[in-house]
Parts: sequence; structure tokens; C-alpha cells
Amino acid sequence: MPKLLFFAGSARKDSINKKLAEIASKMAADSGADVTLVDMRDFEMPLYDGDAEEKDGVPENAKKLKQLFLDHDGFFIASPEYNSSFSPLIKNTIDWLSRPHEENEGQLIAFKGKVAAIAGTSPGGLGGLRGLVSLRMLLGNIGVTVIPSQVAIGGGFQAFDDNGKLKDERQAGMLQATIDEFIRTAEKLST
Repeated sequence: MPKLLFFAGSARKDSINKKLAEIASKMAADSGADVTLVDMRDFEMPLYDGDAEEKDGVPENAKKLKQLFLDHDGFFIASPEYNSSFSPLIKNTIDWLSRPHEENEGQLIAFKGKVAAIAGTSPGGLGGLRGLVSLRMLLGNIGVTVIPSQVAIGGGFQAFDDNGKLKDERQAGMLQATIDEFIRTAEKLST
């Protein structure tokens, strides 16, 4: 079974996208995948600045997170929507992880050949769908195979029960179908 990394594009303690990433990771683990769930709060990085990189190098947290990406066959992002796009945390993370920090390091080694699944939830009716469009485009441009299925869950503040599970069975089924496709694709591409 593939090794899959799960995270949300939000560092907020009570983020609904963290809840979504956690549910997705449990679904993948229950389906037999080797799962790692990380909290971006544990990988704080400054805003990417080429001058700061030249002066101080790549931050240690970027190196640690990049190693996690390298150690996994694919990753799942639960993405909030900020002004019809994905969050600045996701962009900053990708920018730092794309930077080489070892001599003769290949370009985009944390991303090329990886498989990704994307999903989102937001308080609005579209569930972050507009942000997933631009996230899919960015990931594709850096060599990631993004599976066709995705999930956007509207009304995110009311979507989860007290145990952190999705209340709507249809939404839970769509998420499970996306996770199943993610696992199948990662299995095929990692062999």
C-alpha cells in the first residue's frame, strides 16, 4: 500500500479543513494505506523571500517537511478558499519546498512524480471549489499528478458532528470515493 501524507492548508487550531484532512486520513488508513497526518502549525516558515534565502538558507522546517514529501508516494491537501483561491499558507509552503537546499539537488524533487488529492470545505455554498481550481493548476505545473476526483463541502461550520465526522452521508461517500481513487492511483504510479 502507498505511503500518503495528509494536511490542511490552514494553521488555525479549529480549522474545518483540518477536520476534513483528519477524516480523509482515517478513511485512507482504514483502507490500508500507510498514513501520516501533519499539522502545518508544526512547520512554521517565514514568508518566502529570495534575499532571506540567500542570507539564511532554506528554513529547517521546510527541510523537514520536504523530507516528509520525499518519503511519501502522494499527498492530500484539504484547502481553505481565500478570495477565490487557495490559502497563502499552501503557496508559501510550496514555494519553500520547491527550493533546493542540497548540492546538485534536482528541481522540484518534493513534487515531481507525486500523486495528490485535493478537497476543501468553507462556510459558503461552494465549499472552496474556486480555490481547488487554482490549486489543481499549480500542482500540475510543478509535476504532480492530481487525481480527477475532488470534494468541495459547503456549509463547513455545520458539516461536522461533535465527533468530527461528516454529517452528510453523500458528502462522506464522495470523500471516500476520492480517497479510494487516490490510493489506487498512488499504488499504480509508485510501482
